[in-house]
Amino acid sequence: MMIKLAWAAQSCSRREVEGRQWRHHAECNLGLARARWAPLFRSARASLTAPATATPERMSLRAVRQPPPASDDRVPMPLLVILRLLTSLASLAILGGAAYLAWSWYEGDASHAADGSLIRTREDWQIWVAAVLLAVSLLGRFLVAPLLGRPDDNDSKIVLKRGEGEYVNTPTGAKVYVERHGDRSKPMLIFTHGWGLDSTVWQYAKRDLLPDFHLVLWDLPGLGKSRRGVDGHVDPARFAVDLQAVMDFVGAKNAVLIGHSIGGMTIQTLVRDAPDQVLRNVAGIVLLNTTFTNPIETVAGSAIFKALRWPVLEPVLFLTRLLQPLVWLDAWRAYLSGSAHIANRIQFGRSVTHSQLNAVTLLGTRNAQGNLARGNQGMFRWDATGAMRTYFGPVLVIGGKLDLATKIEASRIIAADARGSKLIEVDGVNHNGFLENAPAYNQAIRTFATEAISSAVASDVAGYREAIGQKNLA
Repeated sequence: MMIKLAWAAQSCSRREVEGRQWRHHAECNLGLARARWAPLFRSARASLTAPATATPERMSLRAVRQPPPASDDRVPMPLLVILRLLTSLASLAILGGAAYLAWSWYEGDASHAADGSLIRTREDWQIWVAAVLLAVSLLGRFLVAPLLGRPDDNDSKIVLKRGEGEYVNTPTGAKVYVERHGDRSKPMLIFTHGWGLDSTVWQYAKRDLLPDFHLVLWDLPGLGKSRRGVDGHVDPARFAVDLQAVMDFVGAKNAVLIGHSIGGMTIQTLVRDAPDQVLRNVAGIVLLNTTFTNPIETVAGSAIFKALRWPVLEPVLFLTRLLQPLVWLDAWRAYLSGSAHIANRIQFGRSVTHSQLNAVTLLGTRNAQGNLARGNQGMFRWDATGAMRTYFGPVLVIGGKLDLATKIEASRIIAADARGSKLIEVDGVNHNGFLENAPAYNQAIRTFATEAISSAVASDVAGYREAIGQKNLA
């Protein structure tokens, strides 16, 4: 088997030198993939060609692939940007009203006494209302946030904590922050977070998976402790190069890649652009609440947002980059007022807790607003349709049935494209389902990763034994 692998790799290299497209380069790995994944491939093929009703978690490849509907009666998400803007403006209006009433009280109604002296008559209600509005504008989150979610218990409480990490310089010029948790001799899981967040958001994953796995967590460039490249660009294509550098740094072998939202987009880009790296070092892929193309195409209310992209979205994002210091200050004011919590509530379903909502809102506030705008613009120009067709290893796709940012139809299409895939649709969760229903997500990841890594290791051992046998025969 090892001889076959070497021959396939040499054949791939010759084709690459000849300048053929990446699709042909991926196709030349088919023999290599089948050699390594033969047992899983046969099992997956059998399950995927079964009727779609065989299990609610699987989707048949024979199903007709249709694009997601152009519109939806639910509230859309990529305009979380616009929703944040509107709630921020409303909060600013409250602050402005407080300032106006305070000034009106100070000025009062001027009149002259009989002796000619100036008398100011002040209405006390104005200063009291101004004080209340000011308190709401600066401390409103303590009033608003408890109304937007359920109380936490000991298991759901999120505390955004860092561990010990290292920095990795990548080919894009980025300086990426990486943390490693757990016994390094155990199977490796590499987590890539969603946009606006950072690696501290994987608290539940560390709690549930650390006993059995070695976890690698990293911050996407421009977020958390990572710094973007010198060219200033932030997009999934560059993130894929950064992820490859992280894999090289940690010595990934038979690792499982796990990505949420733009993290899943990054993994799909890596599959498309570096199939050899994925084939040799990845035992399986887990995609959480993600899409395969420009998120505007798969968001709830897509038709509306496509119409608003150039007249509204792009100008707002450009101004955010241009006025980053002011926008950053306003982001903190929105966080303190609770208006940011109201905007972020749209990313959750029915069971969000206070700490979950606050964690996502806090991360979206303290990350550089200019970088967030750059990343949104990068996603608008991204597409990896069909990338998962070139990957022959096991794939787990998990989507939320209430997801507004990347509708469940996007997860279904990815699962239909990926050979050997399994689709799980989680009831009652939105885009951040990995927080809302962490036990379900993490149990699915545990089961999948254990099976995928065991199969990959068994294939490697079988290949080694075959190579030794071939050598002895020679």
